[in-house]
Formats: sequence, C-alpha cells, structure tokens
Amino acid sequence: MPAKPESPEQQISTAPRTVPVRSGHDPHTGTTESALPSISRRHALLFGLVGVLYLLVVLAILYDSPLVDLDWSLQLLRPYRRWPDALPYLDIWVIAGQRGPTAIAACLWLGWRCYRSHSARPLLVMGMALLLLNVTVGGVKILTGRLGPHYAHYVGSPELFSGGSIFPSGHTANAVVTWGVLAYLATRWRRTGTVLAGLTAASIGLTTVYLGTHWISDVFAGWAAGALVLLSLPLAEPAVAALDRRVLAAWHREGRFARPAAVPRPRPTASPLPQPWPPRPLPARPQPAQARSTTPSHTVRLSRSERYSMVSSASGASTRTVHQPRSAASARAGSTGSPG
Repeated sequence: MPAKPESPEQQISTAPRTVPVRSGHDPHTGTTESALPSISRRHALLFGLVGVLYLLVVLAILYDSPLVDLDWSLQLLRPYRRWPDALPYLDIWVIAGQRGPTAIAACLWLGWRCYRSHSARPLLVMGMALLLLNVTVGGVKILTGRLGPHYAHYVGSPELFSGGSIFPSGHTANAVVTWGVLAYLATRWRRTGTVLAGLTAASIGLTTVYLGTHWISDVFAGWAAGALVLLSLPLAEPAVAALDRRVLAAWHREGRFARPAAVPRPRPTASPLPQPWPPRPLPARPQPAQARSTTPSHTVRLSRSERYSMVSSASGASTRTVHQPRSAASARAGSTGSPG
C-alpha cells in the first residue's frame, strides 16, 4: 500500500532546524544559556595542536633538550658574518616585526575602516589581540628570564632565569598577530592577506636568527604564541561586539554622529516610451465680411405664387402690378386666336 503523502505542515514540522543560541535566562527551562560562540572541530583541533606545540617548546627549553643544542649550533654558525651582504636589508626588514611601527601603521588603517563602516570593531579586535599577546608572551618572558645569544655566558646552556626577556621572540609573535589580524579583518583579499601575513611572520623570525638577536627556539615559541592569539579571536567576538555597542552608544549619545539609516536602493525599471504630445489646435482665423454667408440655417421651400405675393407685399405703395404668368393651356389658346 503506497504511503500517504505528508501535508505541508507535517513536512515543515519534521524538517531539521538550527536555532541560534543566545546568552541569557531561558524562562522555559530555567537555565542560563552560554554566551560562548560555537567553533568547528577543525578549529578546536588546530587550537589544541598549536597549544601543545607551544607547551612542548617551553618544556624543551626548561629541561635542556636537544633543542638547546640546535640553538647553539645556529648561533655558532654566525650567519650575519658568513653572509654580510644581506645585513643592511635585513636590519630594515626586521622593523616590520616591531610593536611600535607596525601597530601605528595598522591602527591608522583600521581607524579609517572604523570611519567607513561606522563601527569600532576593527580597532577593538586589534586591541584585543595585542592584549592577548601581552598575556601569552609577556608572562612567559618574565617567568623564563632567558638571555639572548649575544649575552650568553656558557656554551650549551639554555640561559634561563638570568634576568633576560628573550623567550619567546616578541618580534616573531608580534608579526604573526599584527599582520594576521589585518588578514582576519580583510573582506575581499582574506586569502591573499593570509598568505602574505604567513610569509612576513616566517621571514621576520628567520631574520632575527640571522641577526643573532634570538635563538631558533625563541622563534618557534613566537610563532606558536602568535597563532594561539589569532585562533582565540573568534572566541572573543562576543566581548568585542558588546564593547562595540557600548562605544557606539557613548559616541552617538548626542545624536550628531548617528549612523544613517540604511535606505534600500530602488531597483532600476525600464523607462517608458516617450508619449507624443497632443496636437495643438490652430487658432481660428476671422473670415472677411464679404465671405460670410447670410443664408439662414433653415430654409423653407416656397411655391411660385407665394414668392410673387411676398414680392408684391414688399414693394408696398408701388403702383406696378405684377401679373402672374398664364398657364400653359391659356398660352396655347392665345396663340390660336381665341378671345381672352
């Protein structure tokens, strides 16, 4: 027996739906919903993998692993002495990883983006990223206290807890975060910006090893710390949105800088064909007096006797007598000589 087709109401009720989750108190269940946004499994897996790599690098330095030997082998190689031709160019290029110049340039562009979009989100995202960078990088710098290659005391030593602030590499982490945030906020060129940000961060880290200002393990930790900050930005979007609403409310309080209401653009319609102008009546020309007709609009046909009587009455006192013409019979009689 064939199955009975479902009604449209049943089809709609059985279709899967996705309901957005918002923070707040649910009156039906009496529970408080979570305000954290959901992330994909790939995002969570990548976040956990980068966090584990960061922790492994830190532990490798603390326990004097073979990674410390790799640091010393690259330092004793002294690349800046073997290939001195690239030194002037790389001294300038390493500025792209410094906090001051890059943050100023990025904030100027993001400020223009805020003005165009009537939103403080671009600057808030950059500020949130730099704050997370200070926590993840600055805290580890203070705890480890590692010295740089130019200030090391013993060959093969990790140079920890010596009052330094070289681990992780701040240049590398700052390059990852600054250029990565610009790619994160890009709308049209996001993929291209991601590739350029990755190449910039990689080259900045290797440049610091070339110049001898960082160990290679510092660069590894800097890459991991910057990537953790970038992966944390989607989780910080609710806080950024709340701050954005507060900033806009304070900025537009007086109403002078209120955001203009979005006006839907009318769809272009086909222009109607031009209608011809109605014919203009010509002015009436006055006719001359001699051309005017005096014939009445209604004419009466009169007999011959009535016309003669009208003529005689019109003559008035005239002594002339108008004789009516004889009939055809009398005229024939007269012509034969009969008496009148």
